[in-house]
Amino acid sequence: MSQPRRIGILTAGGDSPGLNAAIRGFGKTAIGHYGMELIGFRDGITGLVENRFINLDGAALSGILTTGGTILGTSREKVHKYMVDGEPQDMIPTIIENLQKDGVEALVFLGGGGTAKNAKRLADAGVDVLCLPKTIDNDIARTDTTFGFATAMEIATGAIDRLHSTAHSHHRIILTEIMGHRAGWLTLGAGLAGGADIILIPEIPYSVESVAATIQARLDRGSTFSVVAVAEGARDIQDAADYEAARLLVRAAKNTEQFRAAKSHLAHVEDSQREHTFKLARELEAATGLEARVSILGYVQRGGTPCAEDRLLATRLGTAAADLVAAGEFGYLVAARGQGTEPVPLEEVAGQLKLVPNDHEWISAARKIGVGLGEPS
Repeated sequence: MSQPRRIGILTAGGDSPGLNAAIRGFGKTAIGHYGMELIGFRDGITGLVENRFINLDGAALSGILTTGGTILGTSREKVHKYMVDGEPQDMIPTIIENLQKDGVEALVFLGGGGTAKNAKRLADAGVDVLCLPKTIDNDIARTDTTFGFATAMEIATGAIDRLHSTAHSHHRIILTEIMGHRAGWLTLGAGLAGGADIILIPEIPYSVESVAATIQARLDRGSTFSVVAVAEGARDIQDAADYEAARLLVRAAKNTEQFRAAKSHLAHVEDSQREHTFKLARELEAATGLEARVSILGYVQRGGTPCAEDRLLATRLGTAAADLVAAGEFGYLVAARGQGTEPVPLEEVAGQLKLVPNDHEWISAARKIGVGLGEPS
């Protein structure tokens, strides 16, 4: 290359196993192979706005492959609605000014769906950007998988494995709540791998009667316990209808006043459904006569050392991103495709969700081995 380029990198959205591995993969390739300079913006979009960064050299990248979380910190701010004194402001001009001041010629974002939208907004404003897919939910469009997903699935699977012992010993129903507001990949994968008897995901609204019938059928066959894997975004049929109606009101709002009222109503609906797993546990106790207990895995699924699969994926995506920077190719998500990678235009990713289709092979496998999905008969 004619001259080293100065590149910025940041992590945004929720933390996830593999973030540091991706920083390392990109950084070692960019610095060692292409002779670039690298700086890391602190705390996601906040660091871009406040122009807070650290220099990333070989020493800074050493020893972070197995470290959980992100050495750069993260936040969930938006570039065009950055909160200042309680009011949203468009900080894109400020970010561009900071990048010019710092001599940064390109930005690499590591994040999920919201991060892809932020990257797209900066790309539209003329910034050279790339995005790497990070989320334990595996819900980013146009990529086979995301780093963080495999580790979180291992953690959730291990939890289900352990809960089998208590469920069996005490003849109980154990409900394990697993992360996933909109997409059920994590719950479905961990539920299958962990041998859950029932798996409830956001994409398939469940009937309490159907769940209870599955448990009763197990009792009739002599199985005196059941393990239920429940996504945090799973809803029964009525709650799903209420939630979707509230979301439709937001989309149908024609002015600011209607939009704010609709958003407030949506927040109320979400709050009223927040403890749905405990509600389901009470309903199943009443329907089956078995004691029911709830175990919420929460943030433990996002923490700790990334597994080998996530380290490998993050490294592959990081090195591929450095190749694209060196080639002057920007405006892409660096997607995982088979054992390779593929640059996908950000406009095909931003604002899109990869949900579990009803005919997916994991769903088919669950039905064939007799796992209950809560579907009404």
